[in-house]
Amino acid sequence: MFVTSAFAQETAPAAAEGDTHAGTAVPAEGHETFPPFNAETFPSQILWLVITFGLFYLFLKRVVMPRVGGIIDVRNDRITQDLDHAARLKGEADAAVAAYEQELSEAKSRANTIGQQASDAAKTEAESTRKKLEAELDKKLGEAEASIASIKAKAMKEVGTIAEDTTSAIVEALVGGKTDKAEISAAVKSASR
Repeated sequence: MFVTSAFAQETAPAAAEGDTHAGTAVPAEGHETFPPFNAETFPSQILWLVITFGLFYLFLKRVVMPRVGGIIDVRNDRITQDLDHAARLKGEADAAVAAYEQELSEAKSRANTIGQQASDAAKTEAESTRKKLEAELDKKLGEAEASIASIKAKAMKEVGTIAEDTTSAIVEALVGGKTDKAEISAAVKSASR
């Protein structure tokens, strides 16, 4: 029991200065050693220690450990369920990724096919346009050649006439007289051969 110095002074009979404990002013004759360290009380202390330890052990074994074990089992079950759920979700995600990659490769293939078809169609259209333009150009070229040939033939007919007129004018200027057209025409024809 804890005793304050004020209480000890009130209840204690007046004692001599040398008979009291220095810190509490309690007479020293009633307390010889601290009770837990008193060798006379060791057997009872050990008995109570064993009883208390035994009761504490039984309490832990029967009450605390089953509850802790139950909590651990519940957590293990929850962790197992969460891991199974995560594995299932991972499998679904992997399947979704595989399906995505499959669709992506099919889309690329379709895009390549469409691009090839568009390229082929453009080449075919360009080829048909080229052939049509070549045909038109050939037709225009034929028309131009025919026109050039007719102009050339006409010019050649007129060259003879021009040559006759020119020759006639030159001869008249040089000789000073009139020349016969038939002679000039025969001379121009013989020179043009």
